[in-house]
Amino acid sequence: MTTQDRHETEKLLTPAEVAALFRVDPKTVTRWAKAGKLTSIRTLGGHRRYRETEVRGLLAGH
Repeated sequence: MTTQDRHETEKLLTPAEVAALFRVDPKTVTRWAKAGKLTSIRTLGGHRRYRETEVRGLLAGH
């Protein structure tokens, strides 16, 4: 499995799901993405999604 394949099959989280994990408001998650603290992926509709592995890594303090 290549890196690109892994990214394509990786679970993506919504801002609300990320916010629930960190116990913050979803707008805070969007601010983190704009500040470069979290990488966001845009859907075709323009919504932000976040890679679960990156979010879990941040949660674990890495």
